Amino acid sequence: MIKAIITGSSGMVGQGALLECLDSSDVSDVLVINRRPINIKHPKLKELLVDDFFDLSSIEKELSGYNACFFCLGTSAAGMSEEKYQHITYDLTLHFAETILKHNPGLTFCYVSGTGTDSQENSRMMWARVKGKTENDLLKLPFKAAFMFRPGYIQPLRGIKTKTKVYQIFYALLKPLYPILKHFPKFVTDTTKVGQAMIHVALSGYEKPHLESVDINFLK
Repeated sequence: MIKAIITGSSGMVGQGALLECLDSSDVSDVLVINRRPINIKHPKLKELLVDDFFDLSSIEKELSGYNACFFCLGTSAAGMSEEKYQHITYDLTLHFAETILKHNPGLTFCYVSGTGTDSQENSRMMWARVKGKTENDLLKLPFKAAFMFRPGYIQPLRGIKTKTKVYQIFYALLKPLYPILKHFPKFVTDTTKVGQAMIHVALSGYEKPHLESVDINFLK
């Protein structure tokens, strides 16, 4: 039985993971950690609010007793320096991962990265290098297992909407095309399949640590 921690549940991918966890008979408890309340009530659900993800001291005593973490917190690299993006993406993620690992040594960690992430850390694209370093160092931590999710295009389902206005327009334009796009599973997935795949790997693992869209769709 899965007892899951979810970050980023106010975002598109995190909402998808949360809804699938709440619906799944394989998940008994869900702890969401956010900066702002999500205003969802459910018998499985517990919510903790934290102002600064670099300072978890106010909630740390409540982080024990979980065996999965679905880390869906992230930000766009657009307009950011590499130093700032690395601080938000790499430093924050590793700090959070190391903190929950300390309290849950048998935990499976799922990290939402993205297609094009560079495991060699030498891409000309800044975000791909930073994401690659983040993935690589997460995989070095002594989790029970760790999986790096690298979806391409993600269609929001179940009424989920992105908070970014530019993306809202993008998804609205592509929504009528989704029945066609979903026939390209190598590049396209959706929020439901991502959430279901996370639950699957937390229960049963997977043969490789990096999951592209085609793997996510296979595991739904």
